[in-house]
Amino acid sequence: MGAVRINQHFFELVDVSQKLLWVVVCILYVATTVVAGPIQNHTFVIQSMSVTRLCQKHDIITVNGQFPGPTLSVTNGDTLIVKVINKAQYNATIHWHGVRQMRTAWADGPEYITQCPIRPGGSYTYRFTISGQEGTLWWHAHSSWLRATVYGLLIIRPKEGTPYPFPKPAHEIPVLLGEWWNRNPIDVVNDATRTGSSPNISDAFTINGQPGDLYQCSSTDTNKVPVKAGETNLVRVINGALNTDLFVVIANHEMTVVGVDASYTKPYKTSLLMLGPGQTTDVLVTFNKSAGSYYIAARAYASAQGAPFDNTTTTAIFEYSKGSSPVMPQLPFYNDTQSATKFSAGLRSLASQDHPVFVPQKVDERLFYTFGLGLINCPGQSCGGPNGTRFAASMNNHSFVLPSSISILQAHHFGIKGVFSNSFPDTPPVQFDYTGQNISRSLWSPVKTTTVKVLKYNKSVQIILQGTNILTGESHPIHLHGYDFYIVGSGFGNYNAATDPSKFNLVDPPMRNTVNVPVNGWAAIRFVADNPGTWLLHCHLDVHIGWGLAMAFVVENGGDYLSTLEEPPADLPVC
Repeated sequence: MGAVRINQHFFELVDVSQKLLWVVVCILYVATTVVAGPIQNHTFVIQSMSVTRLCQKHDIITVNGQFPGPTLSVTNGDTLIVKVINKAQYNATIHWHGVRQMRTAWADGPEYITQCPIRPGGSYTYRFTISGQEGTLWWHAHSSWLRATVYGLLIIRPKEGTPYPFPKPAHEIPVLLGEWWNRNPIDVVNDATRTGSSPNISDAFTINGQPGDLYQCSSTDTNKVPVKAGETNLVRVINGALNTDLFVVIANHEMTVVGVDASYTKPYKTSLLMLGPGQTTDVLVTFNKSAGSYYIAARAYASAQGAPFDNTTTTAIFEYSKGSSPVMPQLPFYNDTQSATKFSAGLRSLASQDHPVFVPQKVDERLFYTFGLGLINCPGQSCGGPNGTRFAASMNNHSFVLPSSISILQAHHFGIKGVFSNSFPDTPPVQFDYTGQNISRSLWSPVKTTTVKVLKYNKSVQIILQGTNILTGESHPIHLHGYDFYIVGSGFGNYNAATDPSKFNLVDPPMRNTVNVPVNGWAAIRFVADNPGTWLLHCHLDVHIGWGLAMAFVVENGGDYLSTLEEPPADLPVC
């Protein structure tokens, strides 16, 4: 927040009258710094609307009748007040993906974690300040699979008079990647939950809500973006797909990455991008052709061996001139882990004087979290998973179960017992060859729990995120709410505590809010627990969070006003 902490020892040196004066000064300081910038007011109406895609008419859930939803453009320091009115038939919440939410965890949005859902006919007003962040984020529903169609762009611009740390682009172009089902996505996930099976794969991917030329009945609505020869534009790419990592390529054009997850990077030239669900990437593209049209295309990076996936390709068109047939790019193979890894390995924080890095050099909390898929038996019945079982997922063998009567944040804040346990383990309960080929079946069945890890305020934290090969290995996009973190290392196979730390990048590692942990591999992240509240850590493949691949941190308050969670708003929804 850039705020000065109050020195508690100061009070020992002054008398009562001075103390009162100091308190008044502090209150005035907070009033002028916590809400430092302009206030933007918005209204989101969640409602059903009719659209036609892939030759079929569908009723989908949207915000303000827009698909994708409205773009919010703010400036670093602005305060957002967004009243959400739920006129749909489903429970709903809105998550502001990647926003730090300093002291405002009540506005974070995941249902039953920081709030009860907004019931049909109800409303809730999200209030929070954007502080110390610039770049591309997004917002989306965080209730069931509602985010299949309820999502939109959140652009954070530098403060007035502060330039980008790269040449000013001529124009900015949003590219919101999505995933489309020819059925109601809520019905798709509900059917799978009822039977214990894996949900049906999607029927298409989309760019800015449209599938593109390669799908039936779609060519007339393909997004076309006019461009001028010689101009350099900033393309903001967001992977809003529910369950799929995506490769992105522009035909015959190179991209220069300048930011990820609202954090600036060293300029990094590449011919392709790979984004996990939840991730954003800002690229500069110089349109250096004289004429013609060129596709931007996205298709799946499918790392799970033997698992079904949507093998279609979505496109939009960059047009120098109308009427020409677009050039198709060469896309990586679906299982091209080498290209996905090479892209991620090239990212580095900008680490400049104006944009320094603060990588924790010492660690107070060392956590080791295994995660992956599993199977649970169905006593007395046959479920839809392999051999009559039910699909599951877990972290450290704990398969996360959401509360239903109150949110975890409310239970923590008001001291309500019986909602969750603070017994989430720091290490896996059993050590084994996590990425081996013949993992004992006794390790395939996780325990269903609602457990959290409590962190002291301002402690530095390192988490080793270790994928497992239970059932199948897969690249997992792991997202931490309320925080950015530094990705100090990653690799394939099992993490080696004796040798891998010597390879950590503690100088200019990329800072993100979502890390793609390599298939059958690991990633090491570091952050400082400087934001009190309850914060979800989960796989951003929605099928996996529904199966239990999640846990939550409870970060305790610090010692002063500016390190203490705000009181809950009066209109916080009731379960």
